[in-house]
Amino acid sequence: MLRFKALIFPAIAALAVAVAGQDSIAQPLGGGFQSSADRLEIATYASFEKVPPGQPFEVVVAIQIEDGWKLNAHRTTLDYLIGTDLSVEPLDGLTVTDIVYPEGTLRDLGFADEPLAVYEKQVRILLKLRADESLPPGEYELRGSLRVQACDSNVCLPPDKKPFVIPVRIAEPGAEPVAINQKVFEGLPRPEPTDDVSDASAKAPPASDSSASSVAAMFDERGALLAFLGIFLMGLALNLTPCVYPMLSITVSLFGGRGGEQQKFGRSFGMASVYVLGIVSMYTVLGVVAAFTGALFGGWLQSPLVLAGIGALFLFLALSMFGLYELQVPPALMNKLGGAQQVTGTLGYYLSGLVVGVFAAPCIGPPIIALLAYVAARGEPWFGFFAFFLLSLGLGFPYLILGAFSGLLTKLPKSGAWMVWVRKVFGVILVGLALFYISLAVWPALAPWAVAATLLVGGIYLGFLEHSAAENRWFTWLKWVVGATAVVIGAIFVLNLQKEGITWEPYSEERVAEAQEAGQPVMLDFYADWCIPCLELDRATFTDPEVMAATERFVRLKVDLTNFSSPESEAIRKRYDVAGVPTIVFLGSDGDERPEARITGFLGPEAFLERLEYVE
Repeated sequence: MLRFKALIFPAIAALAVAVAGQDSIAQPLGGGFQSSADRLEIATYASFEKVPPGQPFEVVVAIQIEDGWKLNAHRTTLDYLIGTDLSVEPLDGLTVTDIVYPEGTLRDLGFADEPLAVYEKQVRILLKLRADESLPPGEYELRGSLRVQACDSNVCLPPDKKPFVIPVRIAEPGAEPVAINQKVFEGLPRPEPTDDVSDASAKAPPASDSSASSVAAMFDERGALLAFLGIFLMGLALNLTPCVYPMLSITVSLFGGRGGEQQKFGRSFGMASVYVLGIVSMYTVLGVVAAFTGALFGGWLQSPLVLAGIGALFLFLALSMFGLYELQVPPALMNKLGGAQQVTGTLGYYLSGLVVGVFAAPCIGPPIIALLAYVAARGEPWFGFFAFFLLSLGLGFPYLILGAFSGLLTKLPKSGAWMVWVRKVFGVILVGLALFYISLAVWPALAPWAVAATLLVGGIYLGFLEHSAAENRWFTWLKWVVGATAVVIGAIFVLNLQKEGITWEPYSEERVAEAQEAGQPVMLDFYADWCIPCLELDRATFTDPEVMAATERFVRLKVDLTNFSSPESEAIRKRYDVAGVPTIVFLGSDGDERPEARITGFLGPEAFLERLEYVE
């Protein structure tokens, strides 16, 4: 028990230090909580003294910004900044038909390398509304809120919401409208009117459209405690991404394949805790570094050389699963270490956790761009550390359980015969993953076929050719079922790979210009050969018949960012403000981007079709 406490204490201590720093995380440096909402005042002005029923009218939401401070414009220059956004609560009889934001002014701020679009001093946002004909005369109140993020020349405050009220007076039917506040409305932009008078809130993009905004909204609406819990659950959900699956087999091979060594549960749990602490350390450091350097999380781990190295390591581990060799510390070194054997074992598990975390990086980069963006916007080291600590703790939590109980597998009665087959199952999985990663590095188009081949060949071998525990009839039946299931899934996979998908054109500025001249919308798919979620989009979303039909009206261009850091790729990424892949950008028939339709990461067919509704 003493050994167990000594092993688990570092993990508990690290968590305690992080929690103890939460108070400093929740507040900007300099002491005292500062709110973006405190840096402005809001006033509202209606276009009519009384609005006749059935009559359209307008309201100006005037914002007075404190000297020295600026608000991010509605359309932000950088993805991780939180744009100004106005929302109005629904009220029966009064419908918001449009919200018109002013263009931001470009200003140089000390924390950014390029000018940022901001609002300063005084800003007016135009609301267009309509009163229903059936609305009784009287006085009404529309309640709304303005989400803002205030910045000065050095720092941005956490985003916040400022509530406001719009008083509306409805006149008797047939009354003549009396215009008021006309000077307030002078000089406002007047977009072309549309026939669509549906509620503007219904046209609002989903909360996930802006990667940083989704996390910001979680902190704004649910509070810090629930938001941090949400980050932990986000890490837990990352275990559903395909690159994380190798960690399952590696964990079992480390804790369940240790010869005939018998271990107590306390020791297994302690070693598993150290192993998970290695995973947590890897992703906490990578996450904080990525947030403060602007690099995509795991991006440098997605180069062909690194992918090939990961594939080779998987193959090396797979051969040990088939009994070609045992992975253990050389006896001569163990004898020399003597009493330090326990420390060496603990260090070994910690280093294994560090290394195994690398395998998941190519997949979990895109799903956590939102957290990266928010951490970068906050600019607080302790906040970045704690957020990514919780995220990686969620990612590693299943392996704490798996590692602890995998260590007990050797205690099961008569484990020799069936454990040989189980080890070979993991060996086949590792061989398939090795082929998959090597294909990504050498010939990415073959990567999905590597999965299909593993299922077909592995199913035949494990189900019908491998003879471990052949004397056990029930176990033989189990092997047949597993083998046949794998073969069927592999056959379905092959059929799916043969489905036709969207026909793309290679990206060129000339082709984009031609589409704009012809008044055609454009769909830009930013991808990379090493990007696994990009492959998921190609095989699951872009082969869907409804998606293929709905995108025929677009000029569909593929933008190759395989050489992510090349000058050409960097220029295109900067032009379209692309943080990582996959990213899909939609340009309307007027040539302007529709930011509410932008897609970051994998999206299924139904959700993809919903985004297309924002592009005319």
